[in-house]
Amino acid sequence: MLITIREYFLLFMLYSMLGWLMEVVYALVTKKKLSNRGFLIGPYCPIYGVGCILIIILLSGFKKYPVVVFILAIIICSILEYFTSYIMEKLFKARWWDYTKTKFNINGRICVDTMLPFGIIAFIIIYLVNPIVARAIEKTPDTVLTIIAITFLAVFILDLIASFNIVNNFKKTIKKATLDDRTDDINKYIRETLSSKSLLHRRLLRAFPTGHAIIKTVKKVEEKIEDAIGEIKKED
Repeated sequence: MLITIREYFLLFMLYSMLGWLMEVVYALVTKKKLSNRGFLIGPYCPIYGVGCILIIILLSGFKKYPVVVFILAIIICSILEYFTSYIMEKLFKARWWDYTKTKFNINGRICVDTMLPFGIIAFIIIYLVNPIVARAIEKTPDTVLTIIAITFLAVFILDLIASFNIVNNFKKTIKKATLDDRTDDINKYIRETLSSKSLLHRRLLRAFPTGHAIIKTVKKVEEKIEDAIGEIKKED
């Protein structure tokens, strides 16, 4: 089967949604809370889609060597996660995930706890899921695939536009909060401000309940809070 850009995009969307589902289930099991995880509004996490596409393209030729697949998957996906974290932080001045409190992490962007599962996921994709999906795509009429791909693309683009707008508002809120030297709880201020905004803002806030996604650096925030507490003590 000759895979075209259309098929790759459909695979990207499928694995992005499966990744989102995995994140939701993980949050439900570990935190006993149902949350719509992810940067975008819709039910998909693009980093999983990109990761799975890279695995399919780069590792399908190594199917005869499971150990190689496992090791290379860890390397490829770890690099992807690291640079995704770095690029998003540069673009939005925010950390979307932080592993600094986890053992064996690299700059808080990747850690052993997330690296090892990449190898397992690669196994599932290469040896189980993707062969089934590829056969399903091959049996689906060309016109149907085109309609599905166009529909997904339109929704995805609209989602990107809306989500970028929301995150831009996050950045404005952060700036307003951190410039106020009298603020004794910056994170609380940000959460209260965003909670008063639209449903889409509240959806993103629920997706990242710890507030890591709306603070550029932990040190700067802690310094602001400590200064505020110091001022309050002086007034007392």
